[in-house]
Amino acid sequence: MIPRDDYLDFLTRSKDKQIIKVISGIRRCGKSTLFEIYKEYLLSNGVDNEQIISINFEDMDYEKLQDYHKLYKYIKDRLLTEKMNYIFLDEIQHVKCFEKAVDSLFIKKNTDIYITGSNAYFMSGELATLLSGRYIELKMLPLSFAEYCIGTDSNISQTEKYRQYIEKSSFPYVLNFGNDEKGIREYLMGIYNTVLLKNVVTRYRISDVKMLESVIKFVFDNIGNQLSTTKIANTMTSEGRKIDTKTVEKYVKALIDSMMIYQAKRYNIKGKQYLKTLEKYYVVDIGLRYMLLGRRSTGVGHILENIVYLELVRRGYDVYVGQIEALEVDFVAMNSDGITYFQVSASVRDEKTLERELASLQKIKDNYPKYILTLDDDPDADYDGIRRINALDWLLNKVHFEMVGL
Repeated sequence: MIPRDDYLDFLTRSKDKQIIKVISGIRRCGKSTLFEIYKEYLLSNGVDNEQIISINFEDMDYEKLQDYHKLYKYIKDRLLTEKMNYIFLDEIQHVKCFEKAVDSLFIKKNTDIYITGSNAYFMSGELATLLSGRYIELKMLPLSFAEYCIGTDSNISQTEKYRQYIEKSSFPYVLNFGNDEKGIREYLMGIYNTVLLKNVVTRYRISDVKMLESVIKFVFDNIGNQLSTTKIANTMTSEGRKIDTKTVEKYVKALIDSMMIYQAKRYNIKGKQYLKTLEKYYVVDIGLRYMLLGRRSTGVGHILENIVYLELVRRGYDVYVGQIEALEVDFVAMNSDGITYFQVSASVRDEKTLERELASLQKIKDNYPKYILTLDDDPDADYDGIRRINALDWLLNKVHFEMVGL
């Protein structure tokens, strides 16, 4: 098992607190494995086996418990009265009206409840209605680059590990395939089809699956580009795939809800305003993008931008695309303590490219940290307070990262 320390820390910090812990994320990102890691932690820290009740609803052994009455009785009959009971309900979306059983267990003083889910209940905001005010949510992603490196050959270079990371996949189980490209492709196709059919097509009653796939491929092919649903509809229509803006809006929302893609909205830095148009989109896993599009559209800079975006989300920041006058800042990363600005470029060894990347950051007059992340294997540099650092070192936490709030 690859340790998922940041996610484990979330669970250990919330242990025994009277609140439901919800872990959401795209299928096969590692939610069930996180439960196993956390249960091992509990057992090694004074918790007995009898205190743990664990059910995976994708296991046929528990199919009869998909009735919430039976689920509640099953767990209630196993609760210890004198000790805390740790209840793990994995892929709970298979239980209709699961919130009724969870609520009844939640009000008991000696229960600590953890649930996971992969469907749109957990991504569209419905969970907030079902469990209003009684839960905290951990949104999981597939492996970070640092986590991926732990599971790979220590004798290969950092650059080679990055190449494998983006070309193979960040989904944890892919590491088991080694260099079996056919096996990896089949595995990723299985994830793609499951998410598409179960979480998107069925949930949103989409009849034109081919058109949906066309939208997916269009968004995947345009990661890091400013897009609007109108622009997507017009471009696809001009290419002979006629689709209206409302349908695109529906499809894009479904893809965001399924956590297959992420949307970064724009933020006016000078005016401190959130903007409603020309968002950017990023894919949850670059390996999925390669699987669908092949190598015809590599876009090294945009792929790096995608990786950086996901890493900022993984580190717990709200991430926006910045606008300063007529220029763009790739990412404005915010938390309760402040802001950090990022430009991302495959290389800035060309003087004009460096000037362009510096220009927007130089227009920002506040004193929050500003960074340029690149794949250049050069010594770090400082341009009047704007730091240029190697992106892979940053992903691996090898450089001192002066980010507000850390």
